Amino acid sequence: MKLCIFSGTFNPIHNGHIYMAEYVLKNFDIKKVLFIPAYIPPQKENNPELAHHRLKMAELAIQNHENFEVADIEFQMGGTSYTYLTIQELYNRYKIEGKINFIIGTDAFENLDSWYESEKLRKIVDFIVFVRKNDFDEEKYKNMRLKGYNFKFAKMEFNDISSTEIRKRINRGESVKGLLPEQTEGYIRENGLYKN
Repeated sequence: MKLCIFSGTFNPIHNGHIYMAEYVLKNFDIKKVLFIPAYIPPQKENNPELAHHRLKMAELAIQNHENFEVADIEFQMGGTSYTYLTIQELYNRYKIEGKINFIIGTDAFENLDSWYESEKLRKIVDFIVFVRKNDFDEEKYKNMRLKGYNFKFAKMEFNDISSTEIRKRINRGESVKGLLPEQTEGYIRENGLYKN
């Protein structure tokens, strides 16, 4: 099978993530998107208590999408969630056609060289890169191809939804209506998440 993964902290998962995955299904030769919430993200501040909440929110967010799936593979593996190790484990577990496709935003894509085993990672995945800014210039990514990264740009209209901003709004008691899947919003409210 052709596999596309969407890996991230998902703190919380929001409609922007869902729109990106839907775009991939419509515009690329891909039948399934596998969401992989990070257990312990290597490059972000992490609250371990939130890890299982983040996983549950992802499961709730995709429950009405038959071509989406959530994998708790990084929870099973334990320890810091390094993408390269996760990808290797996916190749071991699944019969995959070609390379794994990997959804990523331009902000993270620009920093791939700093990731764990980035030289090995770029040989085993194809990237689908979503533009995360309005002043996008495709030319500046030429050097990424020279380094051996294989990627395509997703031309979806820039949608500025941020998990950080959502957490701030919830903490301030402001509305996040329309930014989150309903089930996720309900779960956050029921569990009192993101309120200091």
